[in-house]
Amino acid sequence: MNIAVIGTGYVGLTSGVCFAELGNQVICADIDEDKVNRLNQGIIPIYEPGLSELVVKNKCLNRIVFTTDAHYAIIQSDVIIIAVGTPSLPDGNVDLSGVHAVAKAIGQSINSYKVIVNKSTVPVGTADEVKRIIKQNMTDKSIEFDVASVPEFLKEGSAIEDFFHTDRVIIGIDSPRAEQILQELHKPLKTTVQTTDIRSAELIKYASNSFLAMKISFINEIANIAELVGADINEIAAGVGLDTRIGSKFLKAGIGFGGACFPKDTKGLLKIAENKGITFKLLQEVINVNKNQYQKVISKLEEAVDDLNAATIAMLGISFKPNTDDIREAPSLNIIKKLIAKYPAMKLKVYDPAAMELARKVLGDSVSYCQSIEEAVTKSDAMMIVTEWEEIVSFGLEKYKELLKRPIIVDGRNCFIPDEAEQLGISYYSIGRISGVTQ
Repeated sequence: MNIAVIGTGYVGLTSGVCFAELGNQVICADIDEDKVNRLNQGIIPIYEPGLSELVVKNKCLNRIVFTTDAHYAIIQSDVIIIAVGTPSLPDGNVDLSGVHAVAKAIGQSINSYKVIVNKSTVPVGTADEVKRIIKQNMTDKSIEFDVASVPEFLKEGSAIEDFFHTDRVIIGIDSPRAEQILQELHKPLKTTVQTTDIRSAELIKYASNSFLAMKISFINEIANIAELVGADINEIAAGVGLDTRIGSKFLKAGIGFGGACFPKDTKGLLKIAENKGITFKLLQEVINVNKNQYQKVISKLEEAVDDLNAATIAMLGISFKPNTDDIREAPSLNIIKKLIAKYPAMKLKVYDPAAMELARKVLGDSVSYCQSIEEAVTKSDAMMIVTEWEEIVSFGLEKYKELLKRPIIVDGRNCFIPDEAEQLGISYYSIGRISGVTQ
């Protein structure tokens, strides 16, 4: 098929190149001229394992092109995927200005029957708005089109794998013609396809992400209890996860969720409910728990180090999760800002395998940026693990002890075993587990 993808962020770029890999002809359009120029040179603007290789491969096969000309992309395509950003507004509502702008452009350019797919995460009823805006801007009102909702379920850091081995595709549609086209488009994925009405599809995305966020906040609350009663949250999560009704995924205690999806989607669903007169108390508490969870690392650091104003502290990991450079809503940023405000004389050294450039844009000169784990840890009074990158975990407790000025590790992701740290003489603080602090 001929496909246009409008927007080349995480979702748009991944979806576009993966549909090209399936043999479709894909045009990715974006208003950011610099980004488009870099993509045409094979330079990927985001860190996502495997993405660069697929872009280069499909460019060489002439199955994907990048352009700033949305008009060209629209008229050349049978299916148009809207994948622009939908960030949260200050009041918790979703900013749909990008989606509305794309809908207007489609209306002004549409020249034949198209299926317009909302892949951006949008509030219930957005498909109706898109349809209205397209019609409003059409010169030839006789041209037919359909609008559908096909929410994405890609996890940053494993987006390519998630696309090709997804456990389901949700197609929200109100037209047999569009349903047939979208069924055919997704047929190579060989997965469960659920067709439903459009509004249910729009709500499925919010419900899925909010439920997963709830699991994270729940296990973090259990971890807080575990610390006080002398239990081990890893053992608890393993036991709870063995229940097939619950499952083991998203039961990893730590310092809370971040990124572009969970914080935005929980707030978005809360606002959807509020706009309909419903107080979603459970979801509000999920958000409240997450908002405070990052402070666990700070309190443990304060317990471990007597005078933080006179200390040098290493922070390992800035991205909100491993295998991505995304720092949106990352717990690390809250930790850094809180520590800097409370202990202005403290020296904070940071390292992340992928997110340093983005971190510098946000944090400026407030921290010291290191080029390696060794540089960050050497002669530091203590270290914090904030993101469980494999590079950080595999570095090993022995080498950390060797390089640290004082053997103090505050582990916000439970990467190591407390007993092993204690045997090495390391004062080890983790989340929801029996302390590994040496006496």
